[in-house]
Amino acid sequence: MPDIDMKLEVVVIPVADIERSTAFYQRLGWRKDVTPPGVVQFTPHGSWCSVQFGATLTAAEPGSAKEYLIVSDLVATRQALVAAGIEVSEIFHVTPDGPADGLDPERAATGRGRRSPTRTATSGCSRRSPTGCRAGSTRPW
Repeated sequence: MPDIDMKLEVVVIPVADIERSTAFYQRLGWRKDVTPPGVVQFTPHGSWCSVQFGATLTAAEPGSAKEYLIVSDLVATRQALVAAGIEVSEIFHVTPDGPADGLDPERAATGRGRRSPTRTATSGCSRRSPTGCRAGSTRPW
C-alpha cells in the first residue's frame, strides 16, 4: 500500500466536560466543523487532521489520549496561547537526563525545530509530573 495516498483525518479524544473542551478549542482559534448531533470537531489551522469529542464517541478515560501538535514556530505559538488566556508552561526540551529548560539547542542550531522534541505543556499540564499533568489539572479533557 505504499502507493496509496493516505492522511489521518480525525483523532477521537475522551473529555470529561464537552462545554469546557469546546470553549478551550475555541480560545485556541481552531475551526469548529459542522458535525452530526453529539459530535464536536475542531481542526487546527493548516491541518489535515481534526480532533473530535462527544458524550458517546469513546469509552476511554478522559485525559488518557496522547497526541502531539507540530508547529513551525514554538516561541510564537506559545506567545499566541498565552495571549488567548491558555495556561502554558515555559518551553522545555527532553534530554537523556530528563526535561531541560528552553529550546533544544541542537535543533535550534540546525534549524530543524519543526520536528524538535522541544515542548511546552498547556492548560495545567506539568513536565515535572510523571504523567504530564498534575492532580486537579485544569486541562479540559
